[in-house]
Parts: sequence; structure tokens; C-alpha cells
Amino acid sequence: MMEHKTQIVNKTVKTGISFGSALAMVISYTTWKSVGWAILHGLFGWVYVIYFVIAH
Repeated sequence: MMEHKTQIVNKTVKTGISFGSALAMVISYTTWKSVGWAILHGLFGWVYVIYFVIAH
């Protein structure tokens, strides 16, 4: 039972990280029109998304 809960948590965390990276890349590209910046901001993921929300 505990192993099943661990798998669900791991899957949710991976999905959240993937979504955060994708969201950061979309925000970055629409703002800066640069693939390079989008890749860099995608690596930061949720950190860049939160920064963007606060700064803009």
C-alpha cells in the first residue's frame, strides 16, 4: 500500500516539474522571442514562473 502511494507522489512531482518547465518556456518565448532564453528559463522552471508573476 505504501509503495503505491510513493509511486503516485513521484509521478505527480515529475508531472509538476515538467509542467513548470513547459510553462516557463512558453512565457519566456512569448516575452523575449528567443529560443535560447526559453531553454534557459525552462531549466529554472517554476522559479522563473514565480519571478515572472511577481515582476510583471
